[in-house]
Amino acid sequence: MELVDILTYENIILNLKGSNQTEVIDELVNRLAENQFTTDPIQFKKAIYKRENEISTAVGYGVAIPHAKSKSVTKPTIIMGRTLQGIDFGGQHTNLIFMIAAPENASNEHLTLLSKLSTFLMSETFRAKLLVATTSTDVLGAIQGEEKKQPAETIDEGASGKYIVGITACMTGIAHTYMAAESLKEAATKRGIKVKIQTNGANGPENRLTPEDIQLADAIIIAHDVRVDTSVLQGKKYVDVPVKKAIGHADQLIDQALSYNIKEDNVEGIKVEDKSSPNEKSGLNFYKHIMSGVSYMIPFVVVGGIFIAISFMFGIYAADPESEQYNVIAHFFSQVGGEAAFALMVPILAGFIGYSIADKQGLAPAMIGGMMASIGGSGFLGGMIAGFVGGFSALLIGKSMKAIPKSFQGLVSILIVPLLSTLVVGAFMFFILNTPMSLLNEFLEGWLKGLTGINAAILGALLAGMMASDMGGPINKTASAFGLAMFAANIFEPSAALMVGGMVPPIGIALATTLFKNRFTLQEAEAGKASYVLGASFITEGAIPFAAADPLRIIPANIIGAAVGGAMCMAMDISLKAPHGGIFVIPIASNKPLLYIGCILLGSLITCFLIGFLKKPLSSADREIAKDMSSII
Repeated sequence: MELVDILTYENIILNLKGSNQTEVIDELVNRLAENQFTTDPIQFKKAIYKRENEISTAVGYGVAIPHAKSKSVTKPTIIMGRTLQGIDFGGQHTNLIFMIAAPENASNEHLTLLSKLSTFLMSETFRAKLLVATTSTDVLGAIQGEEKKQPAETIDEGASGKYIVGITACMTGIAHTYMAAESLKEAATKRGIKVKIQTNGANGPENRLTPEDIQLADAIIIAHDVRVDTSVLQGKKYVDVPVKKAIGHADQLIDQALSYNIKEDNVEGIKVEDKSSPNEKSGLNFYKHIMSGVSYMIPFVVVGGIFIAISFMFGIYAADPESEQYNVIAHFFSQVGGEAAFALMVPILAGFIGYSIADKQGLAPAMIGGMMASIGGSGFLGGMIAGFVGGFSALLIGKSMKAIPKSFQGLVSILIVPLLSTLVVGAFMFFILNTPMSLLNEFLEGWLKGLTGINAAILGALLAGMMASDMGGPINKTASAFGLAMFAANIFEPSAALMVGGMVPPIGIALATTLFKNRFTLQEAEAGKASYVLGASFITEGAIPFAAADPLRIIPANIIGAAVGGAMCMAMDISLKAPHGGIFVIPIASNKPLLYIGCILLGSLITCFLIGFLKKPLSSADREIAKDMSSII
């Protein structure tokens, strides 16, 4: 299979009508839908924008490569758009846009072909051919010519006697990963420098670096937007930059990397981050570290909560061997969920916060600190603090020992750093934090347990409203973190209100697209069907496309509906012993499942009718547009 098999005539637009990034993306996605390469253009567009929000896919040289994987993509394809006057795409003047669409289960062969295009676009001659092409045939001919081209003669590899190695890795592993690798290879080869770049693409690491490569290397460059395993680097100093830096400034990075003289003992030890990039994630990114810990903790919370809920189905005391209700199956589920999964929640949270800060060296001290938080009563909040103390202790102790001779570095990483950082976090937890934090937790738990009536309703409304306000953003995450803290303290009512807040927006919007069809285009009505499933599964993000299209009406309706549902939920003392899972966990994890479902439906109906009231019926002209759009659904 060749590139021309996935970039076809009908997917080449040589005169884009769009005058800005949003219009161009709409135009390309609509063409994909017309040609039946996506069954849900809204879902695919959402995936494209999610990728753009992480880091712009404008790569310089007048090229942008927006790309995403999505369940809605029927088969791997590339669509090309060209605008001779150019547009602002991600802050860069862009003429050529290649949108890559891949199914979630795309084969390795397809992903390799998609990445091949990225390397072709590094050629100035190839880009020039695309800019002067007058027909789709000219474009395909240029691609076929590039595929048949033999490797060009270059300066003798290794003529300079230098050897550079590196690793490149982008968010999706399709485009930027290979463009960065190609840019570094090209810049090094022109100088007669031998080069080897490991690409962490969608198919997994390729061209892996070996310990021998690291020993022989004169310089190391790591260009990445996602976490990469740097253990193979043996503690040697390396340049650490985003992938776009490697694409646009490969020569500068090579000069910088060579200046470190990593074969000399006195410069070994750590990475050197490029502080000039606004996208570089520093060690002080507290939000990133917390979310890293929470993401690893959530499976323990979900499994523990569901198993405990199953145990209670046999009777409140069925897991107690001393009780007349005793049932061995209930005891099994209680032990796995409560004594195992729940006991690991806080240590896992702390451990992976430490891991996010200091890699493997931060895992053990932070996790031990998290266990001390759990034992000492400081709970979820104490675990978070333990994660930061353990992680930063390991990071700073490791940096302070970078001058130790190489022969002792192994001992430093597996003994000295974990030992000293555990001493620091252990002493901090035992002598300083656990007592006041446990008292604070006891006060907070007592206050929450004492909330009844209007006070409980206000808290429920606040939590659910925060969940619905930015649908996965920082306000939503703040509310979720509070709910997880209470869940770890065996207070389950906030979890119930939070799930209401996450389920109401997509379900309410879905109901509105059904009951008030004349307020929505046919394309939006189709997306509304998917929102039923997303909402029932507690995936709040199903509401994002509607909120983005009409924020002044949709977001207030979401917040009000969610707040009412959350208030009713907590006022009726409804609890939920599984903080995720939606409708699938409610029957076994809630103490009042029918009332709980009623709160969700009430909130959803309020959101639905508010949207119907706030949104005006489409005009006749808009209806005609909606008819035209039906062909792409």
